Amino acid sequence: MTRPADHWYPAYVGLGSNLQGPARQLEGAFELLGGIPETRLISQSSLYRSAPFGGVEQPDFVNAAAALLTKLPAEGLLRELQRIEILRGRERGNLRWGPRVLDLDLLVYSNHRIETADLTIPHPGIGERNFVLLPLAELAPGLDIPGLGRLANIVVSETEPAISRIA
Repeated sequence: MTRPADHWYPAYVGLGSNLQGPARQLEGAFELLGGIPETRLISQSSLYRSAPFGGVEQPDFVNAAAALLTKLPAEGLLRELQRIEILRGRERGNLRWGPRVLDLDLLVYSNHRIETADLTIPHPGIGERNFVLLPLAELAPGLDIPGLGRLANIVVSETEPAISRIA
């Protein structure tokens, strides 16, 4: 297990599902996020329905965001997110942007910018996707995303798939 840091870091996670009861999958994921060692679930967004991204024929997604405080380093938190995905039935395949039982993306970790083979923070494409921005803005409209600026000022293209709040 990853050794915890000496202080708490704010982190934001994007959640998505379009298989096996997507809303139920996200509700279960919120519970599991709250159980990550040295981590606290601070708040969770509403659920949003969005059209699939990336051109693969599949059901609509249900998306949300979670605000966490964690003592884990970013890489340790990522490993915990991947553990939850597997626990909920996620199978990683070669199809990019394909259907999935659960997708947990580490979007922002404090004010850090990280670029490794396994992790990029802030998450790539965060500023171009309504299904990420709207749930995240519900939790933290004043959030400053490193390299992009204040969340409330980020404009999303009109060509981005539609999104609507469902719960």
